[in-house]
Amino acid sequence: MFTDILGLRVFSGSVDQIPYLTEGKVLINTINPRVFTISRENKLLKTAFEKTEYLIEDGQYFAFAPLLLQGKMISKISGTKVFYHLMRRANENRGKVFLLGSTEKVLRLMKERAIKDYPNVKIESLSPPYRESFTKEENNEIIEQINNFVPDIVFVGMTAPKQEIWAYQNKEYVNAHIICAVGAVFDWYAGVLKQPEDIWVKLGLEWFIRTIRRPEILKRYPDYLYFFWLVFLNLIKIRKD
Repeated sequence: MFTDILGLRVFSGSVDQIPYLTEGKVLINTINPRVFTISRENKLLKTAFEKTEYLIEDGQYFAFAPLLLQGKMISKISGTKVFYHLMRRANENRGKVFLLGSTEKVLRLMKERAIKDYPNVKIESLSPPYRESFTKEENNEIIEQINNFVPDIVFVGMTAPKQEIWAYQNKEYVNAHIICAVGAVFDWYAGVLKQPEDIWVKLGLEWFIRTIRRPEILKRYPDYLYFFWLVFLNLIKIRKD
């Protein structure tokens, strides 16, 4: 159910195998070529990925690594699929979900939609200060608000690597069974950003349509090139990550 890829333990099962409630706390993160590259220079992010119980292969082309290096194909499980899976399980169990991140508008739209999609789920949210890092006082207030709600799941929707690092650093202080960083899922579920249609996903061209709709994504491509270069170096045995 797990596969070692370039030094990381990546989940290789199906989304339905991700548990809803277990003993202890579970950290869920997604990984793609871009955030993998960032983790090579960001030690906190790298540690966060290493300590993640369920590291999900989210980027379509991250799967090239296990395919080329091990002859093993891992199916992509998007952060969106993880979100829907956990929300569905929370609805079945009349669970409580806390949404941390984004703007008040996005959070309001998410809750309005969730009331229709998941009527049995109790939802609370918080739009934290928009900055690279929180002060100690701000972080304590965030944790206090989450813990006062006593959620089963905390979805963290901030930009990478902030969301992954925050979830890892605060896992032990947050009273929730699951802490899951999902990034752009907040905007997609709220309808603020248009999610790529299924046809693009099936064709493996999700990256293409996202780039057309959001040209600023082009700035991320050097990170992708580094990832492929690293895979190539491992393939020809110059490196062994």
